[in-house]
Amino acid sequence: MATFKIDAAHSEIAFKVKHLMIATVSGVFKKFDATVESEKEDFTDAKITFEAEVDSIDTQNEQRNTHLKSDDFFNAGKFPKITFVSTGIEKNSDNEFKLTGDLTLRDVTKPVTLDVEYNGTITDPWGQVKAGFEITGKVNRKEFGLKWEVLTEAGGMLLGDEVKLHLNVEMQKVV
Repeated sequence: MATFKIDAAHSEIAFKVKHLMIATVSGVFKKFDATVESEKEDFTDAKITFEAEVDSIDTQNEQRNTHLKSDDFFNAGKFPKITFVSTGIEKNSDNEFKLTGDLTLRDVTKPVTLDVEYNGTITDPWGQVKAGFEITGKVNRKEFGLKWEVLTEAGGMLLGDEVKLHLNVEMQKVV
């Protein structure tokens, strides 16, 4: 069994959501952890766990960050972590997978499917085995209890329901 831990210095956990339905606001989580356990070198039997600290959310706007941490959205005080636990992985090609798992935001857990691009495994100049992945997907924020909404003067939505996820992940073999 090989165990890999996320290399936070070389990984990014990002999201995007529509604002006023004409622009996109991006953000990241700065504190996160992940583990991948796999018997197979191609990761088709991988068991994956991930968590992000809600309080580490950063949209490059302190007022917006504070609002996102409030009960209107994540309620960081009551629900400090976002978690994902894999339930399956399907190999579509040598480097493309469909990853399914249970995502928990606030107190709501729902199944999600993510697209995974496997960028390969190498040994770095210091002898550490690294594996790289790009993970993308979409979730509906309202399905997870992030229901805050304001309508514009014209009746349009201030904030989109669909949140795009984009994770660039470098994992380091530890066992």
